[in-house]
Amino acid sequence: MITSIPNLLTISRVAAIPLIVALFYVDGPEWQWLACALFSAAAITDYLDGYFARAWREQSAFGKFLDPVADKLLVASVILMLVAFDRISSLSVIPALVILCREILVSGLREFLAGLQVGLPVSRLAKWKTTIQMVALGFLIVGDSGPVWLPVQFIGDAGLWTAAILTLVTGWDYLKASARYVTPGAKPPQEGSIPKPAAEGVGPR
Repeated sequence: MITSIPNLLTISRVAAIPLIVALFYVDGPEWQWLACALFSAAAITDYLDGYFARAWREQSAFGKFLDPVADKLLVASVILMLVAFDRISSLSVIPALVILCREILVSGLREFLAGLQVGLPVSRLAKWKTTIQMVALGFLIVGDSGPVWLPVQFIGDAGLWTAAILTLVTGWDYLKASARYVTPGAKPPQEGSIPKPAAEGVGPR
């Protein structure tokens, strides 16, 4: 049901994107903090929607589709805005690019494997990657409006590099897990041996 609490939380994550983007165009440290607060709230809904869906047994095809899409839209939008407003150092654009490319790759893999009714379960390391990535982006949104005693930019850049390294590791794991289905001459999975699909980050819902 689209109006269930888990699905509404996922929809709110998408709805927050234009507000966060708009705040990049407003000058003033208070607006950067507000953008960070909105981004953080949106990131938290990624955990809450999956938690409530499992706890209340409100899994749905709509939620399973929209949840990973909402995550990728949020991350991609913020990274692009950070680059556009020079809040990511020139060298740190590299890990940002790695993260974006990985998101596209995994999305393509999931879409292909979904057609074969094959799931691509999320590893614990991938969940850590997502957490570090979200924290790093939050620091970078605040940027030079952070406390003078705290190296906000350095923490954000370091977190982005760490997330990019984990992105390469988990991306390689996903490629290995799906290789037998995507290599030339690969045979489709036998009926009865197909694992249940899992949406990234929250499990099936």
